[in-house]
Amino acid sequence: MAYLMTDEQRTPDYINNRNIPFLPGHLDIEITRIDRDGAEGGFTVGPHHMAPNGFLHAGSIVSLADTMCGMACSASLPDTARGFTTIELKSNFFATATSGRVHATATPVHLGGMTQVWDCEVVHLDTGKRMASFRCTQMVLARR
Repeated sequence: MAYLMTDEQRTPDYINNRNIPFLPGHLDIEITRIDRDGAEGGFTVGPHHMAPNGFLHAGSIVSLADTMCGMACSASLPDTARGFTTIELKSNFFATATSGRVHATATPVHLGGMTQVWDCEVVHLDTGKRMASFRCTQMVLARR
């Protein structure tokens, strides 16, 4: 099968450099693995990840999980697609953090021609606690 993302583009360094001016770059999200079957990465908790209440902002976790799912979706798109867009997402939160490293792992649930569904587990690497479960549906955009 031929893919939209080339093997040369499917590296953590390439993706991280590409993401610098965008939201993942602003949140210091680092991709550590990207493949056709998933992606992994995370961030070290900093002030820009926090809510005014002193805990990790839920949006930081959602952005991390959505980034992992989006990067994995990009890597698995056939070359007949022109891209994708998120059409649904859901998050359940179980724990928070005030410091340390947050890590996310995205795995495919469904890789169809018109939609993809991805799950992402978010954990705190220092404590081992599961912080959130995330699921998103991506619409595969056909070439015009």
